Amino acid sequence: MAFSFYLCNVKFSGSKRNLDSVGMTASILCAIHCAIVPIMLTSLPIIGLGFLANPFLEWSMIFLALLIGVYAIGNSYFKQHHKILPLLLLITGFIIIITGHFWATNLHEAIIVPIGGLIIATAHFFNIKYAATCTNPNHAPH
Repeated sequence: MAFSFYLCNVKFSGSKRNLDSVGMTASILCAIHCAIVPIMLTSLPIIGLGFLANPFLEWSMIFLALLIGVYAIGNSYFKQHHKILPLLLLITGFIIIITGHFWATNLHEAIIVPIGGLIIATAHFFNIKYAATCTNPNHAPH
């Protein structure tokens, strides 16, 4: 069920805003996960968190972030704001993540992959900003 709220006479679509919020959260969690797991790889099983180093979990998180990002940002691009920046950031973030997973060593992967996740979170942030539609004609454009 969609809902709307107003902030400074700016109307946001609740369901699309929530999807971007989920995308930002997932991307930030992915960045944290990808930064910490390579560093703590040997101690994770000892504290009962060995499943976090599972490649299936990592690729599932990446795939989930991709689905959410493509749906939320793609939908907003084609139906609302038509601004390319969120799409470019989304694509750049995933290229960095994939590059980090396939070609970086453990230490470099722990630096490169989280950067990609943060770029994806930034894409969702800009998507929320651009998808806002101003309802007050006297209000400055966003």
